Parts: sequence; structure tokens; C-alpha cells
Amino acid sequence: MAICTLRRPQIEDALRSLVHQTMPEQGRMRVCVIDNDQDDRRRAEIMAMGADRGLDLDYVHAPRFNISLARNAALDACATRWLAFMDDDEIALPDWLANLLARRHGHQAVFGIARAIYPETGVPRWIAGEDFHSNTMDRQDPPWKGYTCNVLIDMDFVQAHGLRFKEEMGQIGGEDTLFFRDMYKAGGQLAYAPGAIVEEPTPLSRMTLGWLIKRRFRSGQVHFIVLRQEGKTIKGSALAVAKAGLFLLLATLNLPRPSKAARHVLRAALHMGVFASALGFAPYREYSAPA
Repeated sequence: MAICTLRRPQIEDALRSLVHQTMPEQGRMRVCVIDNDQDDRRRAEIMAMGADRGLDLDYVHAPRFNISLARNAALDACATRWLAFMDDDEIALPDWLANLLARRHGHQAVFGIARAIYPETGVPRWIAGEDFHSNTMDRQDPPWKGYTCNVLIDMDFVQAHGLRFKEEMGQIGGEDTLFFRDMYKAGGQLAYAPGAIVEEPTPLSRMTLGWLIKRRFRSGQVHFIVLRQEGKTIKGSALAVAKAGLFLLLATLNLPRPSKAARHVLRAALHMGVFASALGFAPYREYSAPA
């Protein structure tokens, strides 16, 4: 399994959670930590974390502050049929990996739930009630929707079809969405294992409408790339303008109900991201070099 990291101290908790994984009979877990920092100053520290917990851990340095490079380094370092990804600020429940593996037969990717854990105090009621920060699957999602914060992938299929995370998306975000769309287009079968859960303690800095709007705007940018690949940019962009206007109107009408108004604002932000991309505005970069 692989964890991509960049200066997050929470990786210690992530690694600790892997110690308690319930593995299938004769199963063995190898952990690869891919450090996306400009240098490998944390090599000894991360290796010591693995040794102290009895983990079979490898460290790979993949510099340049580009998450796609880090994810591709994980693909290159993998020596097994199945590769699981989780984020460096997540905590895996004990049966996380077992639940992913149990669903793998006949599928090339299996996604679990990344469940946001909110602070006990300071969280706006409209955020906690709607749970905007968790990653789950929905019946309304396209069949190729996917994410790398909780997934098991078939490396035989990945290698056979030359699938890679696009480096040009490595600071924008959405590289995982496009990766799993490519997998689906190549004939990959994607599945959902709702019992495979990782928890993500979510900081108060993300508990704002502004943070959520930027994230949805970025999703709109990625959606525009999909429209462009499908030759639907004109129709899709015109539709995005209409939908943005509609959802802003609905948000205004629902101001007395903050959670519902926020949901409409976020849907408008997604469509605004599509339209902004159609106009050629420079993309919003969700991930960039840290200070």
C-alpha cells in the first residue's frame, strides 16, 4: 500500500493505524511512503516510524511538489498485484484493507469511504449537518468517478494499459478523477466497498464556505477537461452558465436555511469552474509548494 506525504506530521497516526489491520490469511502488507518534498530530510524519521511499529516500510523520494509525480512513483515502486492508497492525514479502521480486498474479485478498482471527523467545537452547524468533507460514492455520480484517498487498484491492469496520473494536474488537483476515468475507458470495472473506512480528522481551517467553494470550483475545472475530451465544451459551457445562475438563485431563496443554501452555492461554484475554464482563466491550484 502507498501513502503520499508532504510535511504532514499526521502521517505518524496514519502509520500507527496500519499496525492494527486485519489481514486475510497468509496476507502480508508492505507500506511505501512517497515523500513529495523538495529534499529527503524526513527519510530517517519516516523509516524510524515504520521500524518502531514493525511495519515493512519503504521510503521513496519523489520531489517537486507535484502529487501526480508522487502517485506515479507509488505505481512504479509497487511489486504486488494489488496496491492500496490512503492519504497521510487519514486513520484506517482495523478492517479497512480486508474490506477492500474482499470486494476486489472481478474489479480493477475498489473505493471505500473517507469519513470526515469534525472537531468537537467550533464547527458551523450547517457544515456538520451536511458533511461536505467526506468522500463517498453516490448513485448520481458518473460510473468512472474515483479518488485516491481510499482505494485498491489492480496493478496488472494499470501496467497493461499504461495508466498514469497526469503530471500537469499535479498542483491543480483532480488527477485521480482523470486517472480512474482513463481506467474506466480502458475497460476497468470500478466497485464500492462502503465497509472499507478511513477517518480523516478535519481541521477548522477547512470549516469555511470559502474553502469549500474553491474545492468545488476546482472540480468544475476538472469537469471541463472531461468535456473537452468528449468534444462537448460549447454545449457543456453554455449549460454550466445556466446551471450556475439557477443554483445561485436557489441559494438566495434558501438563505433562511443555511445548510441548503450552502449546498446550492457549492453546486454553482462547480459550474462556475467549468465556465471559467472555458474562458481560458488560469486554473485554481489546490496544491502548490508550501511556504
